[in-house]
Amino acid sequence: MATVYLGLGTNLGNKEENLNTAVEKIKEKIGEVTSLSSFIETDPWGFESENGFLNAVLCVETQLEPHQILSILKEIEIEMGRTSKSVNRVYSDRIIDIDILLYDDRIMNTKDLVIPHPLMTERDFVMKPLIEIAGDTIHPVTGKKLKDLI
Repeated sequence: MATVYLGLGTNLGNKEENLNTAVEKIKEKIGEVTSLSSFIETDPWGFESENGFLNAVLCVETQLEPHQILSILKEIEIEMGRTSKSVNRVYSDRIIDIDILLYDDRIMNTKDLVIPHPLMTERDFVMKPLIEIAGDTIHPVTGKKLKDLI
């Protein structure tokens, strides 16, 4: 069983409902959600928008491999109405965004998936909720506790 941390964000529609729906779909399709952070309001990161974000992080226990999870997360985003992913760090408003942050202590760097998430330590909207539920978890690249990286 793998321990996986996922980051969730939304800035369109009923944001709280969007996050709750995503959590339910993750439970159904990926595994047991063992912890869920508070929902935090944040400003857009990397682009301008009048729509603020609601973000959270969850921990899920799963038997799935990282690329299987990635495929399912893309399906969930599409089911929920997301029409496009960010490309080359060009961001836009979205009904839901789900990113794999950590997968056990695995380090991966493939064309379509990098674990740990390469920008997570630069993003307070990821790190604050992640530390809330996993502050003592060791970042596999830095070897430091997550709570010491912010």
